Amino acid sequence: MASDGSAPPAPALPVPGTPVRAVVTGEHPWGATVRVLGYEGVPASIDAAAMESPSGSRIALPEERLRVGEEVAAVVQQLRQWSGPGRVRLSTRAADLAGLRWRCDFCMADAVLSPGGDGVVMEVRAAGGPGAHSVVAHRDCLLGALHPESLERARVPEVGRGG
Repeated sequence: MASDGSAPPAPALPVPGTPVRAVVTGEHPWGATVRVLGYEGVPASIDAAAMESPSGSRIALPEERLRVGEEVAAVVQQLRQWSGPGRVRLSTRAADLAGLRWRCDFCMADAVLSPGGDGVVMEVRAAGGPGAHSVVAHRDCLLGALHPESLERARVPEVGRGG
């Protein structure tokens, strides 16, 4: 509780494409649960299909999977925040670390969400209740969808670029 009696703000979630460090806290048949450094308290996981596989397997083989206590470089792949604090899904695949690609929800072509990429992530929320969802878009697709008189058109090219 905050000093004024209100609930403390929920921890900020990292957006897809954000590089992070994570420590493995649990091993599971489907992958691993992790603690994302700097985002403690936010549930996070890495599916076996999103783990680097030296053998080239589509899904990391059991002997290639992450072990409890291991610290890894990862990239935020997806956010799920339908209720509660939200969940973060990570990837440790080398290709994703180099430049996370995810389908644009406007044109369905791959957008690069990593820093310097052509993609942006929008959080969709409603005032009517909890929950949020992420929508991925190329900057150009978003600009094309916005009304020509929208003041937001000036911000889209600059967001995330320190401008």
